Amino acid sequence: MSHILVYIAATDGKVKRSSLEVLSHCRKLASENGLKLTAAVLDADPSRYTETLSKYGPDTIFTVKHPVFGNHLNTPVIEALSNIISDSAPRLVAFASTESAKEVMGALSARHQAGALPDVASFTLNGDVVEAERPVMSAKVLSLTSSSSPLVMVSVRSGSYDATEQPGTATVQEVAFDFDTAGLKNVLKEVLSSAGDKVDLSEAEVVVAAGRGIKDADGVKLVEDLADALGAAIGASRAVTESGLFPATLQIGQTGKVVSPQLYFAVGISGAIQHVAGMANSKVIVAINKDPDAPIFQYATYGLVGDLFKILPLLTEQIRSVKAG
Repeated sequence: MSHILVYIAATDGKVKRSSLEVLSHCRKLASENGLKLTAAVLDADPSRYTETLSKYGPDTIFTVKHPVFGNHLNTPVIEALSNIISDSAPRLVAFASTESAKEVMGALSARHQAGALPDVASFTLNGDVVEAERPVMSAKVLSLTSSSSPLVMVSVRSGSYDATEQPGTATVQEVAFDFDTAGLKNVLKEVLSSAGDKVDLSEAEVVVAAGRGIKDADGVKLVEDLADALGAAIGASRAVTESGLFPATLQIGQTGKVVSPQLYFAVGISGAIQHVAGMANSKVIVAINKDPDAPIFQYATYGLVGDLFKILPLLTEQIRSVKAG
């Protein structure tokens, strides 16, 4: 029986939420189409992830163990996944849409002559056809695309689906991987991260995002206080990162990161479409802006019209009070 293969992205000993979202959706598609569900995890110690993955219903978990996977390089990932694809012949290969997935999926689809549907908001498998909706034109429009290739690869935007558990009995299959690191053209020297990244922005359940309305260092402090009270990650619009108030690593939007938290605070953000493209999949959006006509209110679940310099201290105080019991 053919199967759907999901590549599992993991870092620092934790499976990425976006991969679990994809795995959950593919479990549903596999059931509807009479297919098996498999997952592939590549790591210096992949066994530390198998218990978590088993909770999401795969029939088989392919594990590839090699120290090279600790180096954050795409070449060994491409080689290992290519081996799994050649040996197991999946019908569909799915990825969470990450920067790494763009290169990996592109190389694999070319090597295996597969149809490629990148960065989709949703997708289905109906018999021989994979159909997907892709955000285009700064996420203003959803384009319906499809592929009937014997093998199709798809990458899925974070937040497109919910990660839902369905525990089962997964078979763990170790895959041999003989890789000569001497042939690598790229060498990882150092991994740098912003000192402000206390919570991983792309995986955060709660995000407090700052826009032009925060104005200065006093506004930055108010955003940081609110994020600290919520245990949230901090994000920013392009205008704020370009002004130097927040590092570029925190930029959310078309040219920044795409986030999909359960709760998103848009603080002093006007709601330009370039920014909305990076956060539209947020489950609950709270907008705080003194301009009642700001476009961000069109996307907000809740809106607070007023001076953020007055609202944020009160909001932070109330949240801390509730948490303190």
